[in-house]
Amino acid sequence: MSSTVEKSYETDDKLIKYTAKISSSSFTPLQQKLQDRTLAETGEHGGMIGAPEVLEMGKSMIHLTRATKVLDIGTFTGASALAWALELPTDGQVISMDVSHEYLNKVGLPIIESAPELRAKIDFRLGSAVETLQTLFDSGAAGSFSFAFIDADKGNYSRYYELCLQLLVPGGALWHGSVVDPNEPSAVAIDAANKFAAADSRVYNTLLNVGDGVHLIVKKH
Repeated sequence: MSSTVEKSYETDDKLIKYTAKISSSSFTPLQQKLQDRTLAETGEHGGMIGAPEVLEMGKSMIHLTRATKVLDIGTFTGASALAWALELPTDGQVISMDVSHEYLNKVGLPIIESAPELRAKIDFRLGSAVETLQTLFDSGAAGSFSFAFIDADKGNYSRYYELCLQLLVPGGALWHGSVVDPNEPSAVAIDAANKFAAADSRVYNTLLNVGDGVHLIVKKH
């Protein structure tokens, strides 16, 4: 029997469609609008948006960890930042980082700004995520974030992992993409990060067949 690892909006597999529909029951109209606009207006880049089942599971982890501060590495159109903001309390903060805001400004921001109470929770930062994370660490923010989501350039995954781990509180969750049978450089980089996390005694890790693959990592107390 073959195995399938795909985002629900990219497949016709009935089982994936069914499980995604059930697990994404709390996907909001605002999230749906942003997903639809992203897929319609970003051409071949549309598949970069996180699958709804992945975003909804991330929201559950934010609720479980009672997070008030979240790291979001890889902004694109802002779909993941929006998901995290929806789950955070009024005084919560998402720091979302990317080297380009082209698609955020074109597609996501007008939608997110239609909900000022959510927009107020998101700090969109333009520039290197490695530099942004390092700046946060240098400013004394170590151990102050409860959730981190990595979905950006694959070559830096190991660096993102280490910096995020330093910034997370014990019990904090780190959420990032995965790969099977890597061949391309980007896939090799993700595979290396996955294997590093699996061997890291500082964390619990579970590699999940959700969307196109998710690695759930929890920092030990």
